[in-house]
Amino acid sequence: MKGTRFRTLVAMLAALALVATACGDDDAGGGELTPINLQLQWVTQSQFAGYFAAVDQGFYEDEGLDVTILEGAVDIVPQQVVASGQAQFGLAWVPKALVSNEEGAGLVNIGQVFQRSGTLEVSWADSGISAPGDWAGKTVGTWGFGNEFELTAAINRFDVADVNLIQQPFDMSLLLNREVDAAQAMTYNEYAQVLEAVNPDTGALYQPSDLNVIDFNDVGTAMLQDAIWVSAVWLAEDGNEDTARAFLRASFRGWIFCRDNFQECVDIVLANGPALGASHQAWQLNEINKLIWPSPAGIGVVDQDLWDQTVDVATSEGVITADPGSGAFRTDLAGRAVNTLNDEGLDTTGNSYVPTAITLNEGGN
Repeated sequence: MKGTRFRTLVAMLAALALVATACGDDDAGGGELTPINLQLQWVTQSQFAGYFAAVDQGFYEDEGLDVTILEGAVDIVPQQVVASGQAQFGLAWVPKALVSNEEGAGLVNIGQVFQRSGTLEVSWADSGISAPGDWAGKTVGTWGFGNEFELTAAINRFDVADVNLIQQPFDMSLLLNREVDAAQAMTYNEYAQVLEAVNPDTGALYQPSDLNVIDFNDVGTAMLQDAIWVSAVWLAEDGNEDTARAFLRASFRGWIFCRDNFQECVDIVLANGPALGASHQAWQLNEINKLIWPSPAGIGVVDQDLWDQTVDVATSEGVITADPGSGAFRTDLAGRAVNTLNDEGLDTTGNSYVPTAITLNEGGN
């Protein structure tokens, strides 16, 4: 009798194991972790805080993933790394990835994390530059490398004549030295670099009132930026859609953590990459959160209107030759990940998100 009960128990456990395997699409099982590489666009900084938080807090491990985060550099193109199979997931701006797709990369956007553009053109308050038309006859900086499309689209849209476009370094030295009339900046990085510098006339740090800012979201040429890309070939392989959903769930959980546990998330970034100062990293995370939240359809789900605007700007500027079509992005994977997190009671839209007040220190320390 005891042997019969034992065999029955073993059979029940085996059946439960089969059910767990069948449900692995939505719930991470035990056992060996799946190794995954994530290629960043740049070095360790709060721009990528959600992914570092997902590693630190065990969110990837909970999904059965062993994620290695690969830092970026000037000579590293994330979409090429993904297309070549050196990473399963990569972060890239939408127009840059669409250019790579026209060159045969075969990438799919499965998670549009940033819901808006973070690109600015910054000038001094005494420059008289407050709108795109004011760039006429001025020297205007841009980094190039595919970062200039929003700027050149605005120049064309507003029919601005005689703009002297020059390539600037990845800092604000030309603006600080008044060698350019306006300089390109990200809300979360280079704009803060100016506010971390000392105004020689006052001996205090520069203030936002010292600057004029043109935000491409306001002028209508903003393009979607940080998105999670995978190879369409990889995604079509057996089991990889499950892996993709697991990666998205954990990554989104990381970004929700960084929204709701601000200082702890900053500390995680600093522990992984202390090259940038604490106040700069805090500023950056605050601005990154503004680019993500609110996410009306849920974090990572592409907004069709913003996608269409990005494609319109990209085609009108000759960045890409034609509309890439509906296959260039998917919302179902992110949507399912969002639904799972919603079922757990997590806030995936951030409609009530309130930014944090940040005090910058000299040099971002």
